[in-house]
Amino acid sequence: MSISDAFIAGGFGMYPTLIAGVALLVTSIRYASRPESRYVPLLISLGLFTLFAGCLGFVSGVITMLRFYAEMQGEPKPVILYYGFQESLHNIALALLLTTASTLAASVGAWRLARQARDAAVPATVPVR
Repeated sequence: MSISDAFIAGGFGMYPTLIAGVALLVTSIRYASRPESRYVPLLISLGLFTLFAGCLGFVSGVITMLRFYAEMQGEPKPVILYYGFQESLHNIALALLLTTASTLAASVGAWRLARQARDAAVPATVPVR
């Protein structure tokens, strides 16, 4: 299954997850290149939004799948449930992928910010004559 097939299989929930995740990734890269503490609340809120959008896409996919499964005529096959859950999980997979990549970038920024704070706290040594 290609990435585009997985995106399409995930349904409409993939769009808000992708938008929030890309915004998170861009902000994380910006934070990694120029670490400033003012970006931290935005990183946290975009990270939560990305995860929640993925979870919402999963839940709405499961609800839709169960509704159609209940309306099926004849003998419904349990294998349909497996396919439905598999397609719904694409939303969570995308959210986790984007938040993981963003967390790596944000970790670089946090490391750089900690080094800046450490360097600023260490007083310059004055040579003694």
